[in-house]
Amino acid sequence: MIETAQAFGVDIGGSGIKAAPVNLEKGEFAEPRLKILTPEVSTPQAVAAIVRQQLDHFEVPESAPVGIAFPAPIKPGQKLDFMANLDQSWVGVDVTAVFSEACGRPVTVVNDADAAGLAEQQFGAAKGKDGLVIATTLGTGIGTALIMDGVLVPNTELGHLILDEDHPDAERYASSAVRENEDLGFKKWAKRLTKYYALLEKYFNPDLFVIGGGVSRKSEKFIPFIDVKTPIVPAELRNEAGIVGAAYYASTKQQA
Repeated sequence: MIETAQAFGVDIGGSGIKAAPVNLEKGEFAEPRLKILTPEVSTPQAVAAIVRQQLDHFEVPESAPVGIAFPAPIKPGQKLDFMANLDQSWVGVDVTAVFSEACGRPVTVVNDADAAGLAEQQFGAAKGKDGLVIATTLGTGIGTALIMDGVLVPNTELGHLILDEDHPDAERYASSAVRENEDLGFKKWAKRLTKYYALLEKYFNPDLFVIGGGVSRKSEKFIPFIDVKTPIVPAELRNEAGIVGAAYYASTKQQA
């Protein structure tokens, strides 16, 4: 791992596992990321073996903090309650323990949406913002991260809010994948997003919304049409946010 990197980040998804050394002074990759396809049978052993492979590829020293963004709520020392995008054999597993054993070193695991939110708070669109920031990732589902005066409130699952009796799960109505599957235009999709963000606004009275996920690169096509009072801005780190945020989070835990 080159000298400009202070930590190493991994972002685990249902289709790909991405990793890179991270420059925490700039909030960017210190070397180009390595992406390996998620195994078709994505058991803990199979996924952890790929993370070990990525660590070896970049020759990550044992002293470097290693952070892993994972697609589920993470509570240190507790076993996983449910899994949506990886093999069901993850349920009942201590995720941090699995990765630490496979990697031969302590690692830090964080929810993937939380990692993205932390990256935006530390290096991106939410940097220097006081009050409550709600960062969302619009993709296959809707991920959320709540950050109050720079402090993360972990493991929120606000993508599953009940919008109304016809839409008991928000992400099944308003995610980016739903827009693509139903071939919705951006303005029509923005009407759905308005219902979702208006509900967040009602319950939490945030000071800022940050919208991430791959679709954020097309933010000018839909953000102007989301009709809420709270300011909304696109994420700046986009698909790098998970890796950068995981690396940053790991560095803070190592310092503690």
